[in-house]
Amino acid sequence: MTRLMLGRTLERICKGVLLLCLLHFLIMMILYFDVYSQRFDLFSRFNSGRNGSRNNVSGAAGNGHPFYYYNLSRPNATLASYLATDEQLVQSAQPEISQTPSPKPLPPCPENPPGLVGRLLIEFSSQMTMERVQKENPNVTEGGRYTPPDCRPRWKVAIIIPFRHRENHLKYWLHYLHPILRRQRIDYGIYIINQLGEDTFNRAKLLNVGYTETLKDAEYDCFIFSDVDLIPMDDRNLYRCYDQPRHFAIAMDKFGFRLPYAGYFGGVSGLSKKQFLKINGFPNEYWGWGGEDDDIYNRITLNGMKVSRPDVRIGRYRMIKHERDKHNEPNPQRFNKIQNTKNTMKKDGISSLTYRLVKVKKYPLYTNISVEIGKPPPRPFKG
Repeated sequence: MTRLMLGRTLERICKGVLLLCLLHFLIMMILYFDVYSQRFDLFSRFNSGRNGSRNNVSGAAGNGHPFYYYNLSRPNATLASYLATDEQLVQSAQPEISQTPSPKPLPPCPENPPGLVGRLLIEFSSQMTMERVQKENPNVTEGGRYTPPDCRPRWKVAIIIPFRHRENHLKYWLHYLHPILRRQRIDYGIYIINQLGEDTFNRAKLLNVGYTETLKDAEYDCFIFSDVDLIPMDDRNLYRCYDQPRHFAIAMDKFGFRLPYAGYFGGVSGLSKKQFLKINGFPNEYWGWGGEDDDIYNRITLNGMKVSRPDVRIGRYRMIKHERDKHNEPNPQRFNKIQNTKNTMKKDGISSLTYRLVKVKKYPLYTNISVEIGKPPPRPFKG
């Protein structure tokens, strides 16, 4: 009896295993034919797309579209998803073209550039040529423009120099300043504002002309106004704009490396576009030497701003020695004009500027802007 029961049990187990094997075989066959049908469908669609012009047979609906074989046995497949034209099928068969990724934005330039060297040796005894200066500055582009290649500067700086008959000084200025400015990671352009003719020189009016003309060349938001005979002795004296108008040349050798008086604003100064417009630019009526820088200082303080300055050890300058220029004699009216800044600054400035632009020429190291600015009014007769 026991042997009979054991035999029946073994028979049932064998039948169960056989059924499981048969079920497994059926599932494998179903999966195999399903995959095969999908591959055949993909091949037929691609082949029909390529040869659509040869197999353009009207469909069952009579709508003029080619007839294709479609496999509707796939999950989520519908007839509407296959109603495509030749062009759509060919497009879907084409591989996607990868796009070149856009370059990453440059980081901001550091507040304290790492390549500065500090105190500099400045001398004017060696002979200087424009060819030498150009070889020393291969990265400066036409018109005296430079932009740091590895960072994004905060300011776009126009450096403006009032000029007449100072070609030799200009060579030394470019020789020293281009390397300094590049180490300071400044986006800058250098503009020489050349007063044509031999009438009385007008420094402040030329600076107003420089402000106006440089904005035609680029969207500057910072303006450095520099005499051509002043060279900074320390590259940590950063040529950029600040929260307040900036006086850079605070310790010249001709003054014993000291500020001559508290209200001095001459030599090299800088204002942002907003600050410049707030004071109506510079006065146009200071013909001859002296007075205009004190008028500018008055405009700044009368408009609620203060002059900022570097440390006296950093703001040191050397001046190229020279004789006073002809037609740039001291202005005898300067002291009276300085006392009237409050009354004149709103009507005399960038808002009242007149001049005639004669020529703009871009050289490898600077842009030259030649202008005619008129003559000084006749002095009142003293009876």
